[in-house]
Amino acid sequence: METRERKELLLEQRQVLIFFVLLGMTLAGSESRRYSVAEEMESGFFVANLLKDLGLEVDELIVRGPRIVSKGKKLSLQFDRQTGDLFLNEKLDREELCGSTEPCVLPFQVLLENPLQFFQAELQIRDINDHFPVFLDKEIFLKISESTTPGTTFLIERAQDLDVGSNSLQNYTISPNFYFHLTIQDSTDGILPQLVLDKALDREEQPELTLTLTALDGGTPPRSGTALVLIEILDINDNAPEFTKVLYEVRVPENSPIGSHVATVSARDLDIGVYGQISYAFFQASEDIRKTFQINAKSGELLLTQKLDFESVQIYTINIQATDGGGLSASSVVLIQVIDLNDNSPELTMSTLINQIPENLQETIIAIFSVSDSDSGDNGRIVCSIPDDLPFFLKPSVENFYTLVTNTALDRETRSEYNVTITVSDMGTPRLKTEHSIIILVSDVNDNAPAFSQKSYTLLVHENNQPALHIGSVNATDRDSGTNAQITYSLLPTQDLHLPLASLVSINADNGQLFALRALDFEALQAFEFRVGATDQGSPALSSQALVRVVVLDDNDNSPFVLYPMQNASAPCTELVPRAAEQGYLVTKVVAVDGDSGQNAWLSYQLLKATEPGLFGVWAHNGEVRTSRLLSERDAARHRLVVLVKDNGEPPLSASVTLHVLLVDGFSQPYLPLPEVAPERAQGDSLTVYLVIALASVSSLFLFSVLVFVIVRLCRRRRAVPLSVCSMPEGHFPGHLVDVSGRGTLSQSYQYEVCLMGGSGTSEFKVPKPIIPNFLARGVETGSDENPSFRNNFEFS
Repeated sequence: METRERKELLLEQRQVLIFFVLLGMTLAGSESRRYSVAEEMESGFFVANLLKDLGLEVDELIVRGPRIVSKGKKLSLQFDRQTGDLFLNEKLDREELCGSTEPCVLPFQVLLENPLQFFQAELQIRDINDHFPVFLDKEIFLKISESTTPGTTFLIERAQDLDVGSNSLQNYTISPNFYFHLTIQDSTDGILPQLVLDKALDREEQPELTLTLTALDGGTPPRSGTALVLIEILDINDNAPEFTKVLYEVRVPENSPIGSHVATVSARDLDIGVYGQISYAFFQASEDIRKTFQINAKSGELLLTQKLDFESVQIYTINIQATDGGGLSASSVVLIQVIDLNDNSPELTMSTLINQIPENLQETIIAIFSVSDSDSGDNGRIVCSIPDDLPFFLKPSVENFYTLVTNTALDRETRSEYNVTITVSDMGTPRLKTEHSIIILVSDVNDNAPAFSQKSYTLLVHENNQPALHIGSVNATDRDSGTNAQITYSLLPTQDLHLPLASLVSINADNGQLFALRALDFEALQAFEFRVGATDQGSPALSSQALVRVVVLDDNDNSPFVLYPMQNASAPCTELVPRAAEQGYLVTKVVAVDGDSGQNAWLSYQLLKATEPGLFGVWAHNGEVRTSRLLSERDAARHRLVVLVKDNGEPPLSASVTLHVLLVDGFSQPYLPLPEVAPERAQGDSLTVYLVIALASVSSLFLFSVLVFVIVRLCRRRRAVPLSVCSMPEGHFPGHLVDVSGRGTLSQSYQYEVCLMGGSGTSEFKVPKPIIPNFLARGVETGSDENPSFRNNFEFS
């Protein structure tokens, strides 16, 4: 059994050997094909079509049994036997497959089984810029001595970039600064950044530096990475101690106790550590100085070790040396002056004193006093003073006498009381002094007129106010005091003779409150002005005045008033509208006014009632009444419209007007019946109708008598005179205004005197002249001819 197994094993090894020999011969005779693909492409990405490179047709490909064979690193490729297309089987990472090797080429073979044939191929994976430059340490620490000479270079840790080629690390930059610049050094491992010192460092000026190092690759767009370079500047002993003062001058009284503080010297060293530690000591001091004084080596405090005697030594001069830890030193001088004692205070004796003076007096004597001191020398020399901010001065006299005098006129309103402190001090050391205070009162004089808080006042009052309404106040103040400051208010006579001020407002004489005596009417008086006076009780009395303007605010207390159509006419207003009128035909225009102002006078128009809704409409802003549609034969001939006119006040007020519209086929009709008057209107005007009938009857009788008289006279003279009688045709014509404008509105109204010529044999109208109402000619705009055809049909001859 073992011999048989050994023979089978040898046979298999021989077959494998033959296979690799044939494979090597095949590969040696074939040319390697190279394909390229960028890294990070998704699985299924098309690489190439191998049919042409294999020299096969599509139908031969399946028969030959192709498949992809790779060795070494696993290369995930997918081959489509139907089309010969080569695809990626997974996403490829160039850095993972090849690392820093460039180019990244992975070999593979295409194996054809029937018959056996190998094709050598390579897949090149192109790099993309998918990695940022990275510093392994985000903070790079450097320690550099301040004695380092300019030009010295310092290597810095370089950044890492996994990309290759142009996508790899290409450059470094450093943040702007005054001390270093950056150079780039090429090496086998890439470029290395180096810091070069440009300027000598000074730790005392700047103990540390923080720079930002930036690494840039060559990709598009470029990627970058940063790290902080922290530089600590090391100190050297390059600074000697330095005293804050070269000369210390000290004055010490002779009775100072032992151990008392005399002075403290102070020096500083810009170095740090041992080099900045300072010690103090006497330098070339005499034995007397060493016995009398002692210095603290660390703090520099100078202490007294024995009593001072002014009579023995008046001045001590001490040299003190300050030395740092490196041996550098500096010196200073302390000058100590021993001061004689001053143990007697000055004395002040008051001779004359006036505690109260009136204001406005010039150079008045307030007090007379003398001063003295028992000491001698400078300790006995006396200086007398008062505060500089007071309106007084000291006037010296003989034998240490002084007088306190005012240097200007005093003003009680500025200051009514003064506390004057007289200070008497000697010239000793320490200086002794004595203070004496006196109170000076300033009495008042009536030298200030009352002053109003404002030059003019504006008061707002709504109309229709209640009588005796408080409408505001005026206020005046007087800087004086007592009776000189008591103010009385009054109304001053006005120059406007037409303004009844006494019946409009009154003023409270004590507090300046103003009251409206009666209700104000904005429509009658919008604003008025007057002056008020304020008088004090001084002697002589002083006064001032201020202007008061009262503005009356409008309330919505007036309803709209309709100018046209007139509502007090004996006959109702009738508008004629041809049935052939177009949609939007202007029938008439309601004109109204409002006695108020502002938004209280803003008027809007609204159709409140209509015989046939939807036939007519009213424009809200101008009151124009227009047809809303075309007229038809089915529309009623008579229409009654009620238009509501409303203002914009709060609450709103309104008025209504009734319009009568008569639809006609043309204005040449001989009979135009009057529209029916509404029962409520007819009932209200019954009395007016009776009066009109009575007046017409009397007028007719008078005219008939005159006519008979004229006919009799003519018959006597036997002269044939044609009779011309102005009369109405059968079925009377409306006696109110007739609209003859093409717009059918009374924008510019005309009244015609219409007469029928007797005996003419025709029914022609004679139109002598138009009569234009004045109020309409002023208040209503003239309309244009919108319907010329209709206007031409209404012509008279």
